[in-house]
Amino acid sequence: MMITDLYDVVIGLEVHVQLNTTTKLFSADANLFGAQPNTHTSPITLGHPGSVLFLNKEAITKAVQMGIACNCTITEYNYFARKNYFYPDLPKGYQISQHTVPICVGGQVYIHLPEGGKHIQLNRIHLEEDAGKSIHDANDAYTLLDYNRAGVPLIEIVTEPCLQSAEEAYQYLTEIRKLVRWVGVSDGNMEEGSLRCDANISLKPKGATTLGTKVEVKNLNSIRNVKKAIEVEVERMAALLQEGEPIVQQTRSFNADNDTTFALRDKEEANDYRYFPEPDAAPFLVTDEVVKTIQQSLPPLPYTLYQEFTKAYALSHYDALQLLADKGIATYFTQVVAEQPFYKTAVNFICGPLKAVSQLHQGDTVFPLPVATTAAIVQLIHNKELSFSVVTEKLLPYLLQHPSDAVTVAVEKLGLIENTDDADVLAWVNQALTNHPDKVAAYLAGKKAVLGALLGEVKRLSAGKANPQKIQILLEQQLQLLKK
Repeated sequence: MMITDLYDVVIGLEVHVQLNTTTKLFSADANLFGAQPNTHTSPITLGHPGSVLFLNKEAITKAVQMGIACNCTITEYNYFARKNYFYPDLPKGYQISQHTVPICVGGQVYIHLPEGGKHIQLNRIHLEEDAGKSIHDANDAYTLLDYNRAGVPLIEIVTEPCLQSAEEAYQYLTEIRKLVRWVGVSDGNMEEGSLRCDANISLKPKGATTLGTKVEVKNLNSIRNVKKAIEVEVERMAALLQEGEPIVQQTRSFNADNDTTFALRDKEEANDYRYFPEPDAAPFLVTDEVVKTIQQSLPPLPYTLYQEFTKAYALSHYDALQLLADKGIATYFTQVVAEQPFYKTAVNFICGPLKAVSQLHQGDTVFPLPVATTAAIVQLIHNKELSFSVVTEKLLPYLLQHPSDAVTVAVEKLGLIENTDDADVLAWVNQALTNHPDKVAAYLAGKKAVLGALLGEVKRLSAGKANPQKIQILLEQQLQLLKK
């Protein structure tokens, strides 16, 4: 019996996203990954007495951008609070965060699932500063501390407990990573820690209204690991319930080497962080005018484009998702079809051979051909002047080597214009049949596989200039005549 036949799985995700601002949240220290330890610090970052905070406006803008992208309500009057706890990588002994008043409230993120789409409800998005980094494996005797990350601006995106499976969590996190890159607030690189996820998981008897005991799984450093950790933890918790054992409220971590979770600490009750308003950071306003200005600066968002691609352009769900894999692909496609509105042909070429020779830069696909060049190629394919295979095998490699050549010049130099004249193609077909009576006899005897060899022979005789569709039609017609 499946676990989901006995229990409802309830999952909430907390996603921390480092904002790609130039400087930190409350200081002018550089916000850069990979520098030598403790080189991007100052008295403000280290919490020295008398240091004065000043708020990074760019971080506020990016938080609002993400809130708009997630359909949140933007809070007008905002202030920060001190979250008091001791940990070695927290230099001030407290973290400055939003508690009572998050900058973005509510909201939702749409995900695509095999059984259909679903809106994942958000509780909040709030701003806070990141902690430093404890390094436990560089020295056998000591834990080393790097405060470069301390003070880096974060947004924490908190869902309601509304996800119901590891697959939903996987798709949600994939969408969040795409959105932060799409809007341009972060590179979303989990390996470098600029996007981090904690999963809160509970099980309750099927149909029950009261949530079960919650377990939090932390330190998940890839989307795949988030999915696997949830699957593993759900199985562990279900096994305990089946055996009549209680589930202990814990914070756990995931071991990707053996696909297991393990306890970090028990959590009997919520921590008392003794929140109070941050006295050194002034409140700030996000007015309706500011929100409107930021909204106007955003690019078209994936959900809006999905509706346009599937309805206005009549593309399939699969094609739309291919285009929306990242903003670079979607933007390039919309520019191409603005010149040549052959939507399906453009999808096939852009997401097929052209994407295969393109590069990924900062989360976006960067294409090697100008939009006008690709539009011209799409028109040739759509009008059946060139076959897809000829474009892929001959024209595209040539244009990559000679990017300044116009498509018409390249086609002429390569002699690629196809001959669709029935008389010419028929002559090549008949010549191929005459040259290979053995293959003709085999085909007439029921061996349909030899048709491919005959097609290839006609292509050879025509020096690749015969239209493939025309070849197949005339070849099959002539073979049918020979049967009689």
